[in-house]
Amino acid sequence: MKSAAVIALAATLMLPVTSAVADMAHTMVGDLRLEQPWTRATPGGAPAGGGYLTITNTGSEDDRLVAASTDRVKVTEIHSMDVVDGVMKMRKLEDGLELPAGETVQLAPGGFHLMFMGLAEPIGVGETFAVELTFEKAGTVVLEMTAAPLGASEPHAGHGGHGN
Repeated sequence: MKSAAVIALAATLMLPVTSAVADMAHTMVGDLRLEQPWTRATPGGAPAGGGYLTITNTGSEDDRLVAASTDRVKVTEIHSMDVVDGVMKMRKLEDGLELPAGETVQLAPGGFHLMFMGLAEPIGVGETFAVELTFEKAGTVVLEMTAAPLGASEPHAGHGGHGN
């Protein structure tokens, strides 16, 4: 049962993200615009989940997402996911995620994402929890992530996160 949950989680992390809902709430930290923080509900027994958002660096200097944490899980890491020769490869970004000046970086299913590891219990649809993000230059911000249904490829309209 546990291996089936891990396979289901891996499959849902690979789903592509579809178009974002316009006019959702955003948070600014320094020159970074953070939009649509969300997660997915997880099946019972799943050891991990993913976190997603869009980050636009409106400044003239590069920045970097260097850490993330939440009380909801034991460990939170910044990951990339790629399919190489038909095999999904996920890895921790040891130096964080680069946020080039003037560009938008999307953390989405099948690509860059936050990896929530060590779930004590499943994440339920509609559940929200705080996630702290730390940037090299912009500083630290806390966002609320809301869980979309299991396997969702985008957040629900009207469930945008708001910074604290």
